[in-house]
Amino acid sequence: MTKLKWGMIGGGEGSQIGPAHRLGAGLDGLFEFSAGALDHRPEYGIDYGQRLGLGDRAYGGWQDMLEGELKRDDRVDLVTVATPNSTHFAITKAFLENGFHVLCEKPMTMTVEEGEEIVEIAKKTGNICAVNYGYTGYSLVRHMRAMIARGDIGKVRLVNAEFAHGHHADASDADNPRVRWRYDPAQAGVSAQFADCGIHALHMASFVTGQEVTKLSADTVSCIDVRTLEDDAMVNFRMDGGAVGRLWTSSIAIGRQHGLGIQVFGETGGLRWSQEQPNQLYYMPLGQRLQVIERGEANLSPEADRTSRVTIGHAEGMPLAFANIYADLAEAIRARKEGRMMDPAANLYPRAEDGLRSMAAVYAVAESGKADGAWLDARPPMFR
Repeated sequence: MTKLKWGMIGGGEGSQIGPAHRLGAGLDGLFEFSAGALDHRPEYGIDYGQRLGLGDRAYGGWQDMLEGELKRDDRVDLVTVATPNSTHFAITKAFLENGFHVLCEKPMTMTVEEGEEIVEIAKKTGNICAVNYGYTGYSLVRHMRAMIARGDIGKVRLVNAEFAHGHHADASDADNPRVRWRYDPAQAGVSAQFADCGIHALHMASFVTGQEVTKLSADTVSCIDVRTLEDDAMVNFRMDGGAVGRLWTSSIAIGRQHGLGIQVFGETGGLRWSQEQPNQLYYMPLGQRLQVIERGEANLSPEADRTSRVTIGHAEGMPLAFANIYADLAEAIRARKEGRMMDPAANLYPRAEDGLRSMAAVYAVAESGKADGAWLDARPPMFR
């Protein structure tokens, strides 16, 4: 099977996220890393791209990459956007409009209006616009979704999600440029911690339950008082299927490392999963004993079986979760090329609509936090 061609914008040398994307995209042999504009400094991006084997398809900037790829018969099939947040909209828009499929890092845009425009462009062009909520690629997250969908815990009553770490807790580090920009509205937008981490937890709540957030109430605070934007938030929310939600996100929780986890409680059982221990899913049926479901066990759901990559008892980490997103996208692109239906177990990659809903929630959290926790509509206008 001929490999699809893949290109990347951002994610250059020393990047936190770039290696995870390159590992994920290349793991299954479905994509060939063919082109990139990897750094905002043209000479650095070209040099690094050439060292990675891109040759004359190592570009100095994303505009150069767009122009260069449009001239080629073997242009890339998928472009990953892993640049600073404020550039996501312009790059994603330009590539979608010129016939490329796009995987954009979160947040997809900086405003709700931009998000709605991206959704409309994707619909109009028919090109895929995916958003990298990569933690939904974990095998047992997919299995949790399947268990809830088939009714294993009955009607969902309550979702408790969190994403809390302590890596920005040192007040003496507040002026560190690598930290400071995250709490600067000019660079980060209307929200810091919720827009950075909270939306992962909120999206996962929707992903596993199959319900969308309709309204929310937020208590936001800057525990380090020189910060303009929040470093801690508690969000209550309601979902369109009747579930009640609680979400905590923080960057000042000393002792917490990554801190993404989710619990779902239904009428007949409960489920619990943590990203730092991704190989176990805890299942408590009503009136029975606690069960520990291990990734890689036999006879799990098709969604879990498809995304389990190494034998039971061995750890699977973030790059392998990203690889599952890329495998989903490869299946989607090939299905479109061949005019066939997708495998339902692969049709789970997060879409532009998910990125738009997240941005609407970001603005609702910021506004509610300023209004003493007022309940606000969390839906983007086009979905109300």
